[in-house]
Amino acid sequence: MPVKKVNTNDTATVEKNATDSSKKAVKAPRKAKKADKKCGVKKETAKKTTTKKAVKKEVKEVVKKSYQEYVDVINWKKWEAHNMNWLYIEINANDLLTELEVGVDNMETCCNAVKDCMLEGDYFIVEGKSEKDGNLSVRYYCDNLSESRRKYSEVNA
Repeated sequence: MPVKKVNTNDTATVEKNATDSSKKAVKAPRKAKKADKKCGVKKETAKKTTTKKAVKKEVKEVVKKSYQEYVDVINWKKWEAHNMNWLYIEINANDLLTELEVGVDNMETCCNAVKDCMLEGDYFIVEGKSEKDGNLSVRYYCDNLSESRRKYSEVNA
């Protein structure tokens, strides 16, 4: 069988019998050159310094919904219930706030809108202790949404 040798300048190769089924030379890892060993001088390598990059957080300005947007959503819900022939709907201020603005502290505006949308005949299921109490729940009657109905604040002033 013939023996195949490969040049060993950069990489050392292992001799392999050349047969019909495999004619490949297997490469072994490169060995250090003799010149490097004789000098005894180590190459200086620059040590990488790792610095933490200052992460600039973009502070997004929180845009809170306006009072009128809350009133529009409540009135839309009332008209939807009216069109489906429901007698009433119940709206909780905390649920309304999370539905419209997740993670935003706009409870006072939400509670004011919930209170101001009340008409005569509507009543509090849970009346909040303060203006920012998220437990505020109101039952709105939707069978008669005519504009002749007075506001709750006018009737119970």
